[in-house]
Amino acid sequence: MTSVIAQAKRCAARAAVDRFVKKSPICTQNGQVIGIGSGSTIEFAVSRLAERVANEDLTVSCVPTSFQARQLIVKYNLVLTDLDRNPKLDVAIDGADEVDCDKVLIKGGGGCLTQEKIVAHAAKTFVVIADYTKDSEHLGQQWSRGIPIEVIPMAYVPLTNCIESAYGGKAVLRMAKSKAGPVVTDNGNFILDWVFDAVENPNKWADVNTYIKMLPGVVETGLFVNMADTVIFGLEDGSCKTVE
Repeated sequence: MTSVIAQAKRCAARAAVDRFVKKSPICTQNGQVIGIGSGSTIEFAVSRLAERVANEDLTVSCVPTSFQARQLIVKYNLVLTDLDRNPKLDVAIDGADEVDCDKVLIKGGGGCLTQEKIVAHAAKTFVVIADYTKDSEHLGQQWSRGIPIEVIPMAYVPLTNCIESAYGGKAVLRMAKSKAGPVVTDNGNFILDWVFDAVENPNKWADVNTYIKMLPGVVETGLFVNMADTVIFGLEDGSCKTVE
């Protein structure tokens, strides 16, 4: 990661935490419940959140979207909770692999798409933070690794055929880099990365997402359609661009 991109990530993360994490009124016993996403940009957000908790006497509880997110919450001594105890979140903050002009997202490059979507859906406000390289007019413009799809292991071959027959492109089983065999998600499943043909009509992504989700054996897709409330991009010059 270059220093410019790291600074852009940090800018977006701090802007999101400063805007959306709020001190509870004095009459309120419990503070905000925050969904903590996964990925490289999120560590900047958790670091800033920990700063504010320490300096402003904030009360917050954090719901992780992955093992990595859980470790970050513990590392920064924040209060760890879950959806069993807090099924409704005030805000979820997460990254993205790519964002198009209609705030349709590709997520799941780190393999946590299912938990990320569950936590985002549980939040009143879903805020996406990313650096400027994730800002695209159309999906696939800058992100070339495809849309992650979490699948039941026994179904990955039939699903590969179904997806390619319906929409073209190439669906590839994601292979691990430090172990023999495929990547296994936190849920014990496989991931197909579907490198798709260009789709310039954003309305079509909702149909694509619904079709794939309905295929037996699909757990979740990395397409986040009509979910993001606010997207904050960190820019090269150290400023931020906000899309509502």
